[in-house]
Amino acid sequence: MTGTVLILGASGKIGRHSQSAFKAAGWTVRQYDRHSGNMTAQAQGVDVIVNGLNPPNYHNWAKLIPEITADVIAAAKASGATVIIPGNVYVFGDTPGHWTEDTPHRPVSRKGHIREDMERAYEASGVQTIVLRAGDFISSSPGENDLMGVIHMRAIRKGVVTALGAPNAMHAYTYLPDWADCAVKLAEMRKQLPAWNHLCCGGMNFTISDLARTLEHVTGRSLTVKEFGWWQMRLAAPFWELARELLEMRYLWQTPHSLGCERLTALLPDFRCTDVETVMTAGLPEEMRTEHYPPSATVTL
Repeated sequence: MTGTVLILGASGKIGRHSQSAFKAAGWTVRQYDRHSGNMTAQAQGVDVIVNGLNPPNYHNWAKLIPEITADVIAAAKASGATVIIPGNVYVFGDTPGHWTEDTPHRPVSRKGHIREDMERAYEASGVQTIVLRAGDFISSSPGENDLMGVIHMRAIRKGVVTALGAPNAMHAYTYLPDWADCAVKLAEMRKQLPAWNHLCCGGMNFTISDLARTLEHVTGRSLTVKEFGWWQMRLAAPFWELARELLEMRYLWQTPHSLGCERLTALLPDFRCTDVETVMTAGLPEEMRTEHYPPSATVTL
């Protein structure tokens, strides 16, 4: 079942990958024009709204996230559209473990509480909503300003992989093309789903030590894992908004965790996730790949 989808935040990572996936599946794709305003008018005649709007650098979430949420709910109510949202793991707090749809929500950060309030607003609205929860996003190519390129591989040409916490601590990631493909498949089966859905798009869990070993295999080089200089963020925090916001989320890198995919797999038994080696090396400069690197088989989500 295809239809018309409105992409909010079309120039961002979620928006770009969602557009590609929906177009490839035969959907009619509209881009929300925020300069024209009136989201409700732009949503008329659409079947699905993908909410990729997110203030850059976590700017003023306490004010802007509720405003965006209210606008999206109003647009969805007026058009009858299903809303798909990229959820995050902030709502789970700092209790280590394997996080799933059944894990209690115990946010410990300000941004975690904001996101929890956002989800509860969608649930209470009556609008059909699909929260597709993800770990840290990894884009499909270098230069897309994701965590892999900006932090983990920022010094890879110097033989260094950068860790934001303990190198052997498990951490949840999600490959953006996989998230977008899942969003399309869920949109196509929306008539079979309840009004409120929260699903974990996990299964891509690894440590920075795992990442370093894989990159050594791919590049044929010895690599060193070094810890990120959080002290720089503390020095910059009084003057740099992003530094303050990242410091608040440091706990996630001190909390070993993985994100599940069991319920999503039950809904989409034929979906296949991109293999983990491809995901780990998505941000690797092409000139660092060795010719002997073998292709990997696709694995089940």
